[in-house]
Amino acid sequence: MEIATDSGPKDLDHEDDQLSSPPVHIVTEASQLPVEFLEPSPENQLIIGFDCEGVDLCRNGKLCIMQLAFPDAIYLVDAIEGGDTLMTACKPALESSYITKVIHDCKRDSEALYFQYGIKLNNVVDTQIAYSLIEEQEGKARTPDDYISFVTLLADPRYCGVSYLEKEEVRVLLRKDPKFWIYRPFTEQMVRAAAADVRFLLHIYHKMMKNLNEKSLWHLSVRGALYCRCFCVNDNECVDWPPVPPIPDNTFKEGDIPEEEILSVLHVPPGKMGLVIGRRGATIMSVKESCNAEILMGGSKGPPDKVFIIGPVRQVRKAEALLRGRMLDIR
Repeated sequence: MEIATDSGPKDLDHEDDQLSSPPVHIVTEASQLPVEFLEPSPENQLIIGFDCEGVDLCRNGKLCIMQLAFPDAIYLVDAIEGGDTLMTACKPALESSYITKVIHDCKRDSEALYFQYGIKLNNVVDTQIAYSLIEEQEGKARTPDDYISFVTLLADPRYCGVSYLEKEEVRVLLRKDPKFWIYRPFTEQMVRAAAADVRFLLHIYHKMMKNLNEKSLWHLSVRGALYCRCFCVNDNECVDWPPVPPIPDNTFKEGDIPEEEILSVLHVPPGKMGLVIGRRGATIMSVKESCNAEILMGGSKGPPDKVFIIGPVRQVRKAEALLRGRMLDIR
């Protein structure tokens, strides 16, 4: 089914073709998707906008829609109607290094894909990470947990400059009815909102790529890979995932070679998470401020007994030591 839509975020002052409203296709069968997506190849590499919607999107929730934004069309992959057969057909593309998936904050989307469909999301460009790297390049200090929202990124005139008022309307609906994305047939509002979440990602991607230096591009690829797998850690510690991009040879000047970045998972014994977090989050915040590493927690969606640390090896080890010290605190 094809639906023409011109709603969603409102253009402010752009006349770029990438900001026009492409046709939106609802997909319930794999044959409705482009062949070059279903059959990834080095001769026909793609860059697409990507997002997922669902009910409590995580390992234990329900993935309902997967949005794919191509330059000339948006595809809403209906995981409810298409089921395992459709999602299995999409697996090669989502795991392929020949298809770049541009997404804003990949962690929960990746977790849902992995635990619900066995898909290991690979080769992502996370615009939330890219934004932080560009800010760092420009010498701007970032405080812990200062992650840019997608709405704020869209409004930034450097990257897009559009307002997205309908996003808040959908959030209100989701608070009233968390099963908003599971209902069928699609309402016009569902189609508009789902399409709007990916419509501008390719435009933002091209803007950001122009501003990232070689070192930041390496950080972007590594952190995207680590963020994709952080909430997907299980008993095998992600050993079956694609390798993290190595530090490239002969790319960086002497003295400017970046340190290897890793993901560490700290298992918190029962009854100790309160010591890690501290009163009103003071303890975990002090650790975050002491280390140049990202420290992530599962929160209400889980996993509830783990802390995920991403960053340069020495900074990750420092964070581990501080957090283990907090868990031993018996005062």
